[in-house]
Amino acid sequence: MDRVTDAREKSPTPSSRSRMTGKQRREQLIEVGRKLFADKGFEGTTVEEIAAKASVSKPVVYEHFGGKEGLYAVVVDREIAALLGGITGALSAELNSRETLERAAGALLDYIESNTDGFRILVRDSPAGQSTGSFASLISDVASQVEHILAAEFKRRRLDPKTAPLYAQMLVGMVALTGQWWLDSRKMKKADVAAHLVNLAWNGLAGLEKKPGLISAD
Repeated sequence: MDRVTDAREKSPTPSSRSRMTGKQRREQLIEVGRKLFADKGFEGTTVEEIAAKASVSKPVVYEHFGGKEGLYAVVVDREIAALLGGITGALSAELNSRETLERAAGALLDYIESNTDGFRILVRDSPAGQSTGSFASLISDVASQVEHILAAEFKRRRLDPKTAPLYAQMLVGMVALTGQWWLDSRKMKKADVAAHLVNLAWNGLAGLEKKPGLISAD
């Protein structure tokens, strides 16, 4: 009996185990939610699954985030901040236009490579009624970072700087969609993908017409 008693006294019980702090629990739920949203999407993920993966009850999830929508919003905000931070850092350096384009493309591909789950979340459709976190809104956010660079380049080439926002959307959209393809394909090295992106974008920019038109237009 003494040995049994000693074993029971030494073995940890649920009440004696150290519990997570509120901040630690919140971070755990964010990581669990991030993985589930990446694998199953917003609609395919349930509060029950999130709670089960975190080994907590459903009320704990509601307590921290108010529901699945709140958790999703936090995950998306963090991913966008991480991506924009990398791209902004690449654009802040004093480089010529081509080097800046290369850095921006590389920053996006770096993010995709190191934050695969995060990028999968960003390129999925956002929940109904949510205006932020969609792929389109992400492209707009990133494009706003490169507009001023294109505008300056357009002025130097005596092109209309008012069209810079349009070209920024096209340029960023091309890079983002290529990144999405590369995420699933991975048939080329990251540096090669970036080089081909810059090849198309830069050589296309170098040959821009001042007043482009469609040859098939009536």
